[in-house]
Amino acid sequence: MPNDSLIIKGGIVYDPLNGVKGSIKDIYVKDGKIVEDLSEEAAEVIDVTGMIVAPANVDIHSHIAGPKVNSARLMRPEDHLRDPLRRKNGLRSGCGFSVPTTFVTAYRYLLLGYGTVMDPAVPPLKARHALEELEDTPVLDKGIYILMGNNNILYYLLKKGDKKSAKLFAAWLLKSAGGYAIKVVNPGGTESFKWGKIFNSLSDDTIWGIKPKVVVDILNEVACEFKLPHPVHLHTYNIGIPGSYKAALDTINAFKDNRLHLAHLQYFCYGGDSWATFRSESVKVVEALSNYENITADMGQVIFVDTTTMTADTPWEFTLHKLAGGRWSNSDVELETGSGIVPYRYRMDNLVNSVQWAVGLEIALLLGPWRVFLTTDHPNGGPFYFYPEVIKWLTSADARKEMIEKIHPKAKKRIYLHNIDREFSLYEMITMLSAAPAKALGLKEKGHLGAGADADIAIYKPKGSVAETLSRVEYLIKDGRVVVRHGEIVDASYIGRIIRVDTGVDDSALSNEVRELFDKFYSVTFSNYKVEDVYFKREVVKRVV
Repeated sequence: MPNDSLIIKGGIVYDPLNGVKGSIKDIYVKDGKIVEDLSEEAAEVIDVTGMIVAPANVDIHSHIAGPKVNSARLMRPEDHLRDPLRRKNGLRSGCGFSVPTTFVTAYRYLLLGYGTVMDPAVPPLKARHALEELEDTPVLDKGIYILMGNNNILYYLLKKGDKKSAKLFAAWLLKSAGGYAIKVVNPGGTESFKWGKIFNSLSDDTIWGIKPKVVVDILNEVACEFKLPHPVHLHTYNIGIPGSYKAALDTINAFKDNRLHLAHLQYFCYGGDSWATFRSESVKVVEALSNYENITADMGQVIFVDTTTMTADTPWEFTLHKLAGGRWSNSDVELETGSGIVPYRYRMDNLVNSVQWAVGLEIALLLGPWRVFLTTDHPNGGPFYFYPEVIKWLTSADARKEMIEKIHPKAKKRIYLHNIDREFSLYEMITMLSAAPAKALGLKEKGHLGAGADADIAIYKPKGSVAETLSRVEYLIKDGRVVVRHGEIVDASYIGRIIRVDTGVDDSALSNEVRELFDKFYSVTFSNYKVEDVYFKREVVKRVV
């Protein structure tokens, strides 16, 4: 932690978690934390009179590390040639448009005002790899969600009817992989796809004879009993296809009594019974979600660019490959999951893509910034550094109308966006970018500017619109360090922190049978499976209470 003290003087402060809405006040920083008061004699004073002062942004869902990201880099050498970054002012060079290198990823996030980014899908066997990449992604605090929805050992224990051992195993897995939250992708679907079976329900039997709902129920119990700060982060079944809204409604109804986060909800709000009849059904999904404040979501907004899709939902990636043609990569991760990668271009003249673009904005505008958070499911819907474009559409009805005139002419009859007049204010955008995702993640020291919070502070010069204002920070304070000054990165010399959960479940909680399964079926032994503490040089552990 830095020992420097700062006074951020005279700014227009927005702090939604503390109800501060545009008040002119000073912010005091000491030893990387926000404090109540400070002597000016002992501090550097940064005069930000007339500027916007807000908590640093938090990205709840962005694929920035791990084996699938590196596979995508290898698959797409042409992606490296677009928008390269030259070495300058002490910053490293790098490249990558949709799958940027680690340092470029960090630099682009910092200039947007981000202090924390969570990678949402890491197989526990590959956690070392992901954590090594995150250590190479400077300044940002970051964490990983651990994939469990297709884990063979978990299914084996459930098949035996041993719920207690299954829950202990899941809690042990989360701790052993250095994860922050439980991630479920198409529960049972990825594993069944390996054996040639595709199903479209939470109630169909997987190849183990276990219903997907049972798996998610058990993992919800783990999140509840071990008081995990973030609920199960769920990517449900039937992503991306006509009629996917039915899967969203089924999922909401099945888990309405649980804390839950629905990943990239946009992809689960489609109606129609074929690609020819593809349309938005966001209103039906929003109506269902409006009854359950315990369920949050992120957008998964589509951008009209050439990008790279990647997911542990291998059936969907195979489907997308058949639709789009071109390259496709698929990989199985031993007993745990699989993943697929398909390059894809979203086009304005494509009717389906046009509807997809509208749906993400619809759910955000209808549900509001405390319930739906800004993501592009990077890089699936488009690169994260296009967030200013999304902010423009969320804050300007005129900007949306202009886009609607450019997209496929038949799209207007299949979307609701042109009937939505709501425009998010600056306060609402700051809520969506920082306060709300920090709250959903249970990061009590993030997303606000109250005493005791991490000194992660974004400062913006007001410009012509909310989107222009938030498109680049004037200053970024991270852990009390000035890392961006006058719109340029001046300090990217430290690695930031890994945020993980300690469930308190050690090896001794597992049966000999589980250990034998590891040694019999894995490419590594049980004793070599866990992530060592050396990977957590500057960690924040959220302990079970």
